[in-house]
Amino acid sequence: MISQLPNLLTLLRIAACPVLVLLLRDRAYDWAMVVFLIAGITDGLDGYIAKRYNFVSGLGAILDPIADKLLIASAYIMLAMLDGIPFWLLVAVMFRDLVIVVGYLVLVMMGDDVPMKPSYISKVNTFLQISLVVAVLGGKADWLRIPPNFDALVLDALIAGVLVTTVVSGSRYVWEWGIRREETGAGL
Repeated sequence: MISQLPNLLTLLRIAACPVLVLLLRDRAYDWAMVVFLIAGITDGLDGYIAKRYNFVSGLGAILDPIADKLLIASAYIMLAMLDGIPFWLLVAVMFRDLVIVVGYLVLVMMGDDVPMKPSYISKVNTFLQISLVVAVLGGKADWLRIPPNFDALVLDALIAGVLVTTVVSGSRYVWEWGIRREETGAGL
């Protein structure tokens, strides 16, 4: 049972998604921040425990990225609906993820071995996406006193960073999985 702790933490992160949505719908930004931060801590904790104690599992390898995407998608959809982030940024982030998932599934169905190791730029993108959620929630939470001008500068920089890394990392996947494979004759 203890070997399933990372998977239980991942399931907890998945269960946090509807809670986050409901809190954001009610504009309970303080509690939404708490739920988002706890979910983020469980993400780091499940990975640490799985690697440190060799509790890595096939189920965890599938559930962990799903939990991450569900959490980010939940936050981005609600924040776009509440005018916390631009709608076009939500579209860019969701479209990139859709292209990656569909591309991966097509390649797997064609019998290709597709490595799922995220690139450096994808890791930066994930970090910036999470940072943007924290910054938006932090700016709206009552217990954080962020000066308005500072908040606007940080949000603008994070929005630009998320957009650029979303486009670059999405393009990289298309290049690696599609165009480069075609040119080398390794697939498609």
